[in-house]
Amino acid sequence: MRAMAKTISACLTLCLSVGAWAEGAAAGARGSHTPSIRLPGAAYNAMETINAEHIRWHVRYLSHDLLEGRGTGQRGGDIAAEYMATQFAEYGLKPAGDHGTYMQKVPLVGITTLPETQFALVPRQGETMNLKPLDDYVAYDQTQQAQSDVDAEIVYVGYGIEAPEYNWDDYKGVDVRGKVLLMLVNEPPSDDPKFFKGKALTYYGRWTYKYEEAVRKGAVGVLLVHQTEMASYPWEVVRNSNSGEKSFLKLEGPGLKVASWIHLDVARRLASASGTDLDKMMKDAQAREFRPVSLGTKLKAHMVSKVRNFESNNVLAILPGSDRHVADEAVMYTAHYDHFGIRPDMPGDNIFNGANDNATGCGILLEIARAFGTAAQRPRRSILFAAVTAEEQGLLGSEYLGKHSRIAVSKISLDLNYDDVKPLGAPEEVEVSGAERTTFYPAVEAMAREFRLAIRPDARPEAGHFYRSDHFSMARVGIPAFSINEGMKYKGHTEAWGIEQEREFVEKHYHQPSDEYHPEMDFTGDSAMARFGFALGWDAASLPKLIEWQRGDEFEAARVKGQQ
Repeated sequence: MRAMAKTISACLTLCLSVGAWAEGAAAGARGSHTPSIRLPGAAYNAMETINAEHIRWHVRYLSHDLLEGRGTGQRGGDIAAEYMATQFAEYGLKPAGDHGTYMQKVPLVGITTLPETQFALVPRQGETMNLKPLDDYVAYDQTQQAQSDVDAEIVYVGYGIEAPEYNWDDYKGVDVRGKVLLMLVNEPPSDDPKFFKGKALTYYGRWTYKYEEAVRKGAVGVLLVHQTEMASYPWEVVRNSNSGEKSFLKLEGPGLKVASWIHLDVARRLASASGTDLDKMMKDAQAREFRPVSLGTKLKAHMVSKVRNFESNNVLAILPGSDRHVADEAVMYTAHYDHFGIRPDMPGDNIFNGANDNATGCGILLEIARAFGTAAQRPRRSILFAAVTAEEQGLLGSEYLGKHSRIAVSKISLDLNYDDVKPLGAPEEVEVSGAERTTFYPAVEAMAREFRLAIRPDARPEAGHFYRSDHFSMARVGIPAFSINEGMKYKGHTEAWGIEQEREFVEKHYHQPSDEYHPEMDFTGDSAMARFGFALGWDAASLPKLIEWQRGDEFEAARVKGQQ
């Protein structure tokens, strides 16, 4: 906090309407003025040009049917990438991709599970359960082979977690090599913040971790049991997110022959056929004493896949810093431009336009980039803008960027990410979940006060949002990172209204074709979040020292390793 105060005091004192900041009013609209934080005049003037209608125009274009849902490795996704690059160039930002371009090539493999695939649960006694794709299960072959066969025993491993720091081990040393693992999403429930962070989901609860751990244990497959309350989204999200072609980074090492989810009803039938009860199995998994259980049932699967090697692009641009002593350091802004493209097998509207998710984040990223690029003065450190690909495929573009960053990750002070910032009007709250894990949090708190925004704790900590967007890829390599979004309270509405808007979106529009642009959308909040992020980024780029993770945080070790 003292470092931040020292930096701020060195800047020019200005006055502005904090209400106009918080409501993202267009430049020229003014209310009563109160003393602001002390930004350089050039920064303040640039921030004041951030305009809700500019963001609207970007969202309208990026979510138009002509871009065909911005699918990864598809024509619409490539057009979106070119659009982002063109805008960066227009704003005067320098290319930061490969060979002097704005594009960073990301090598990917597209896997489409074909109808010839056979997927059956075979109990020791009783009838074989031949499962129906999309209705009963979704599955991909992560080995990236055209065909794979599995005929293996199913072992129930509870939550599938090995976490020494919480004295938790679902495997108990049992050899699961060559097995198919049945496991629950999420993690053991707790109200104790010292045990799996209480109600807040940790990475151990994410399906990506569970697949990774199963590979480390030598398993050939995973059956994840879907339950809406535990996953925090309905089966339709699982189905839509895992149908059609799914992208993976080019494989380096082993993978699962079967990476799958099964419907809750299928899990109940499997448990019954194995002579047990799913509710009892789920309860047993909550005990630290739990041990893996062989169900006496096999998975027989013949995985047939269309394999397509291709490249997609991260779009990277940079504004060089003004201080030659720290210009090789940077503050980063990220947003993913991809969505799910077109699903030819779907009847009716089959274009996944992705207006909220994440044309809004791209619109904000571009408007922040324009404000920085047109500012009369540059911040001390460089500002890196990254529109990343394949987020919807598992944060792949940002994962690749984290592993192949042009700027050493140890010299990236902060990543500010934008994802699904709903155009619902003027926010009275901001969510910055994960910011409290960094040494930058006092500055975030001070900035929120200036914007008259209450910091809302993660509205749904059990959903594990911190681990579900691109800032997480940056955190994994040690970069202090978090997303900026609105809370649940909007001007003129109750908190309950905001919660209801979120619930309705998740249930009816999230990862569905109905996530579309509408002219009545109010981008006031998106511009407020853009201004808030602009001010945070400028401040972070001006600090005497790089931002760090709080001591003891799970990402501190990666930060220290990167600095060695």
